[in-house]
Amino acid sequence: MSHPLPRPVKLLGWVSLLTDAATEAVYPLLPVFVTQVLGAPPIALGIVEGAADATSSILKVFAGRWSDRLGARKPIVVAGYALSSLVRPFIALSTSWAHVFAIRVTDRVGKGLRSAPRDAMLAALAPPGERGRVFGYHWAMDHAGAAVGPLLATVFLYFSPTEYRLLFGLTIIPGALAVLTLLKVPETAAPLAPAPLAPTPAPLAPLAPLAPLPRPLKKYLVILSVFTLGNSSDAFLLLQLSNAGVPLMGLTALWSAQHAIKALLSMKGGMLSDRFGRRALITTGWLIYAAVYAGFAWSQSVQALIGWFLIYSVYAAAVEGSEKALIADLTPDTQRATAFGWHAAVQGVGALAAGISFGLIWQYFGAPAAFTTGAALALVAAVLLALLNDIHGRGDH
Repeated sequence: MSHPLPRPVKLLGWVSLLTDAATEAVYPLLPVFVTQVLGAPPIALGIVEGAADATSSILKVFAGRWSDRLGARKPIVVAGYALSSLVRPFIALSTSWAHVFAIRVTDRVGKGLRSAPRDAMLAALAPPGERGRVFGYHWAMDHAGAAVGPLLATVFLYFSPTEYRLLFGLTIIPGALAVLTLLKVPETAAPLAPAPLAPTPAPLAPLAPLAPLPRPLKKYLVILSVFTLGNSSDAFLLLQLSNAGVPLMGLTALWSAQHAIKALLSMKGGMLSDRFGRRALITTGWLIYAAVYAGFAWSQSVQALIGWFLIYSVYAAAVEGSEKALIADLTPDTQRATAFGWHAAVQGVGALAAGISFGLIWQYFGAPAAFTTGAALALVAAVLLALLNDIHGRGDH
């Protein structure tokens, strides 16, 4: 498989890299910024991140359905990236965790608008039999940006250790470059869904009903909901590392290293799902997740926690590209953005529930109980997926 990927796929990869460089320069600092600089309790962190993820994910349902009904992708994708790039730097002006809450939610509104139509574009652009490779590449570029952003933040903080707000403001630069790169990507028109008997509604009018999503996809989303209930924000991993004694610069360096590993492995994970099956890769990834959370629950040393944190990268590399490819495999073209939207909605609602419950368990019963709960739910989901034989993507045999 030596032929190059299509140029629009590569451009979308660069858009993701630049956007994540901006986002992830901020993200690993937020747990400390919210809890120490702004003085908020751990539950506030769970509310901020859970609500941000839930807002993004629920909006993806409507954005995906809207994209399918219009037969258009790019305008919605551009609007989403532009909104996030514009609002993100305003974290620099925050004086309370409520300000961070509002900015993070607005940032995630942009993500909610763009993600499902963009994933539908990638599915349409993928050469036959290579959806796993294409989504794996996109995740690799995403994680490359997530490695570069914290690395640049680490260097910045080395020379200006207290200038968090200036760092947040400077994220407007990669955000603007991402939008300019996106403008070079051609539109990938979606096949229009069959027209209803009534006249076609205007773009902003209520949308006509679509056909039900395929049954295997619904089954997968039910199992995924079990996993997402234990899939709390990565901010809690960073908070546990901070509590164990890792300094702020160490957190940004570790966040960068973790995403560098994901960048190296994600495309390979997607290609393995093309060859050996989506379900096998996803199940393996969830088992690794369970092991990592168990490790965070019971490990005592900083070295062990750092080791588990880096192993966490393997879970992401196994699951992310495989999961997107599976959603595309199980869904016809006319419903693909809608399917990606529902997939994200399940993840987002689970993220909100997981973030709040994880924060409450941590606050009242301690970190080990919270991480053990996450590990148990991931293990249950992996067993359910392994036992359900009628969920097959085109990479499954």
